[in-house]
Amino acid sequence: MTTTVNSVRPLLEGRGVTKRFGGLVAVNSIDFAVYPGEIVGLIGPNGSGKTTLLDCLSRVQSIDEGEVFFKETEITKLKPHKVAHLGMSRTFQVIRVYRKLTVLENMLVSRQWRGESLWSQLSPGHPDTEKRARRLIDFLTLEHLVDSPAGTLSGGQRRLLELGMAMMPDPELVLLDEAASGVNPTLVETIKDRIRALNTEQGKAFLIVEHDMRFISDMCSRVYVLNFGEKLAEGTPAEVIENEAVIEAYFGA
Repeated sequence: MTTTVNSVRPLLEGRGVTKRFGGLVAVNSIDFAVYPGEIVGLIGPNGSGKTTLLDCLSRVQSIDEGEVFFKETEITKLKPHKVAHLGMSRTFQVIRVYRKLTVLENMLVSRQWRGESLWSQLSPGHPDTEKRARRLIDFLTLEHLVDSPAGTLSGGQRRLLELGMAMMPDPELVLLDEAASGVNPTLVETIKDRIRALNTEQGKAFLIVEHDMRFISDMCSRVYVLNFGEKLAEGTPAEVIENEAVIEAYFGA
């Protein structure tokens, strides 16, 4: 889905986002934006601050300086569950699923019912939610595993399940941290195809942290590059791949 970034307001915006851990500046005064309907990449060498920035933007981590806005509402001091209710979901670098629960049960507990216990979410009484869960499971090509414990799934299948769990609340923006990490090539293509479908058919926006440059080049209209907590470059995938500073950061002078 193509968006002209100058014609609309950002869906997610960070202004001067800074995060310190003691004397280490993990993220240093980053300006960042994702527009409605975009797929944006976030890349950089190991330790460059990518996941920390994702944590700051999604409010998993507090920030020391700067502001974060989502749908033009300041969320700088909101708790992560409040941000989720506004329409932002995310996945994590280390896959977070309930290994002993089935694929369907994992989907049901990710719906974020307010004021309900885990077990009440799993109990009968939410037929529309179960229908949505099953539709997403089919969409993600996991229908044959609907009753399987999540712990028995392959790494790629768990990545697909985690994407489905992130989609259950029907977010406008999904933050994906290494969506293809440790996934076999066939399932990587499935993940890419499903993200494209969610983007083009439903208008979902994505911010993707990924080390696989082919994945980023195939999926993203714009890319940010971090290095040592600083924004090193920004542009199309072709522009950043050819940027000399980016090449030096990845491969040395």
